[in-house]
Amino acid sequence: MSENQQEVAVTQEATKESRDVLDQLMKPEVQQSLTVLVENLPKLTEMVTLMTDAYDVARSLATDPVFIGDMKNSMGEFVKPVTESAKGLASAAIEANDRVQTTDGSVGLFGLLKMLKDPNVQKTLRFSQVFLDILNERQRESK
Repeated sequence: MSENQQEVAVTQEATKESRDVLDQLMKPEVQQSLTVLVENLPKLTEMVTLMTDAYDVARSLATDPVFIGDMKNSMGEFVKPVTESAKGLASAAIEANDRVQTTDGSVGLFGLLKMLKDPNVQKTLRFSQVFLDILNERQRESK
């Protein structure tokens, strides 16, 4: 294919695409959409400006080493107590499991009565009772 033939083919393709675009622009729904778009250009400009400003702020914060360090420290201060609490609970659960594995005895009636005097058991039982009461109330409300 010669260079002239290639140019003609490209020109014909561009002309066809232009006709397709013009055909689309002649549709009433496209014209209506364009009218709405033109009417709202000031709002769209304002929105784009605000979004650009927000992007600039986010970008400057994301690249600011002082801000990143402060965020790391803040998150560390927030996460540290939760992590320590979770580690404590996990440690207690592991220790309890180890003790259960080494104990063969069963819990009798007097053992249960003795456990009922434990403040932690009482707190857990009260929580369980209130939790179940709330679930029952919600179940009754949903019926």
